[in-house]
Amino acid sequence: MARKPSHPWAFRAGMRAGAFSWHGTAKAVERLKVASSEIRALSRSDPVAAAEGVIVLAERIWPAFEHIDTSSGALGTAVRRTLGDLVPVLIAAPAHEGVRAQWLERIRTAIAEDGVDYLAPLADRFGEISVYPALINDHADRDLAMVSAAWADHARFIHIPTATLTLSCLLEAGRYDELLTLMEAKKSRLWFDEKFAAEALIRQGREDEALARAAALMEDDRQSWGRQEIARFCEALLIRRGQPDEAYRRFGLPTATGNTWLAMWRDLVKRYPDTDPRGILEDLIALHGRKGKWFAAAKTAGYLDIALDCAQDSEAAPATLTRAARDFAVKEPAFATSVALCAIRHLIAGRGYDAGPHDIDEATEHLIAASRQVGSMDLVQEELKRIVAGGRNADPLAMRLRERILLLEGKANGEAGLP
Repeated sequence: MARKPSHPWAFRAGMRAGAFSWHGTAKAVERLKVASSEIRALSRSDPVAAAEGVIVLAERIWPAFEHIDTSSGALGTAVRRTLGDLVPVLIAAPAHEGVRAQWLERIRTAIAEDGVDYLAPLADRFGEISVYPALINDHADRDLAMVSAAWADHARFIHIPTATLTLSCLLEAGRYDELLTLMEAKKSRLWFDEKFAAEALIRQGREDEALARAAALMEDDRQSWGRQEIARFCEALLIRRGQPDEAYRRFGLPTATGNTWLAMWRDLVKRYPDTDPRGILEDLIALHGRKGKWFAAAKTAGYLDIALDCAQDSEAAPATLTRAARDFAVKEPAFATSVALCAIRHLIAGRGYDAGPHDIDEATEHLIAASRQVGSMDLVQEELKRIVAGGRNADPLAMRLRERILLLEGKANGEAGLP
C-alpha cells in the first residue's frame, strides 16, 4: 500500500483503481495530461514534491487503467509520452539518499505489479533515477541472479518484470562486462534489452561493435518491434562519428516517418538540414515508388517540375490536381495549365474517385483561367480535342468534355460564353 503523499495532488481523485471502463481511453489520456501539467507546474517551486508526484502517478496507472481496451495503442503511447516527459523531473529532484531509496522501492513495486509494461519508461531509466551509486548497485544486484537464471533457461519463457531496471542499473553502475555477459545468456534478441548492451559498448569506446549489434537486429525479419528506435540509434551514432551520408542512406532514408508523403519528406529534411531537400524528395520517390502519390509533397515543397512529373502518373488524384490548378492559376499559370490538363486526362481515363461531369467542369474552368494567363488557349483547345478523342464516346465525362470544347470554340467565334 502506497503511503500518503505529502502534497495533496488533485489528479489522485481521477486516477483511482478501476476508475476507467473498457472504452475509457479518451478520458484516461485527458487525465494523464492533467496530472502531467500539475506535476510540472509544481516542479518549478518544489522539485522534490513534484518528483514524488511522478511516483504517485506511476503507482496509479495500472490499477486505474487495468480494464481499458489497449488494442489501438493510443493509451500506451500516451502513457509513454507522459512518463517520458516526467522522468527528468524525477531524476533532477534534489532528494537525499534516504528519500530516494524509498522512492525506488515504490517504483520497483509498481513496475512489478504493472500488467502491461506501462511503466517501461521508468524501468528503462531506473539506473539514472537511482542517482546514488550505492542505490544503483543495490538494485542492480537485487534480481541479478534471478534474471540470469531465467534467461539461461531456453526451454521455458520466464518473464521477470524487473529485468529492465536491472539492466539499467548495471549500465549506470558501469558494470558493462556483467551486463554483456547477462545478455549473451538470453535466447531472444529484442531491442528493449539489446539497447542496454549497445549503449554499454559505446561507453567502452566500442562503437563499431555497438553499430554492428544494433544493425543486425534491423536485418532480422522477426524484429518487428522497435525498428524505428534501432534505426535512430544507428543513425545518431554514425552522425556523431562524422558519417552523415552513411547515416542517411542506411538508416534515415529507409525509415522516414510521417502520416503523409509530405510529412515523410519534412521528417528527413529536419533531421538532415545539410542535405539537399530536393535530393531528399527524389530519393524518397525513387525508394517508395508510386510517383503520383508524391504530387502534393513536391508541389508544397516548391519543386514544381517534380510535381508535374508526378501529376502525369496514373496514381495522381484528379481532385488534388484540380485544386492545385486553382491555387496556382495566377502565380504559376504555366504549371497550373499543365496540371489541369493532367487532371482532365485522368478523369477521362476513369481514374477519378467517384468522379462526375462536375469534375470536368471544375478542371476545365481552372484550365481556362490559367491558360489565358500565358496565352495558350489555342494549344489547350487542341490538347483537349486529343484527350476527348481517346475517350469512350458514351462516357458521361467524355461527353461533358466535348460540350466544354464546343462552348470554347463558340466563345472564340463570338458566340455564347461558357456557363
